[in-house]
Amino acid sequence: MGKESILVVDDEEDILELVEYNLCKEGYIVSCVTTGEEALVHAREKKPDLIVLDLMLPGVDGLEVCRRLRSAADTARIPIVILTAKGEEADIVTGLELGADDYVTKPFSPRVLLARVRTVLRRNRAEVPSETDIVVTNEITIDPGRYIVRVDGKQVDLTLTEFRILHTLARRPGWVFTRYQLVEAARGEDTEVTDRSVDVHIVSLRRKLGRAGKYVETVRGVGYRFRE
Repeated sequence: MGKESILVVDDEEDILELVEYNLCKEGYIVSCVTTGEEALVHAREKKPDLIVLDLMLPGVDGLEVCRRLRSAADTARIPIVILTAKGEEADIVTGLELGADDYVTKPFSPRVLLARVRTVLRRNRAEVPSETDIVVTNEITIDPGRYIVRVDGKQVDLTLTEFRILHTLARRPGWVFTRYQLVEAARGEDTEVTDRSVDVHIVSLRRKLGRAGKYVETVRGVGYRFRE
């Protein structure tokens, strides 16, 4: 069971109680606040291991909280799981682009929330490979130094853009990347990528990877991730 500290930020008392109960039952140390201002103060003073953050908060909203935490050096690395009302895709995308690690939509299953929290905490503990490290995941091997990708030992011919997208996703399995983030990762002096063309590159990438293409998953309304 986890012993990490988790800050839950939500202005609905019943949601706070539900989330706190389930997290405490799993062994986490839980603190609860109801405003964005309180969340910022707590995060800076206590440095929780993870924050469950509602977007619809009085005063400073969740998106602004996320932005401020990510822009400050002492809180920039605290994982954030967004908790948001169902259907707010634009806010989810904005939150992820601001640096949130994952999201759960309301109404939500406590079991799903717990699974997401465990995944984000595990991912945060794990060391992310550097941009020059060879990435080996499932049957895929990615060598960024030589721009070579192999599936089951057989080399796969990818374009530079496809390679950069795959490498970005595979370095952080389970991490959700928006199309904008993938555009930034794939863009170079020799390539021109737009958010609309990312989908085309993903389709081509999956086709070239064959059965290993299943690891590149679509997160509807948000972007893509590499299956853990």
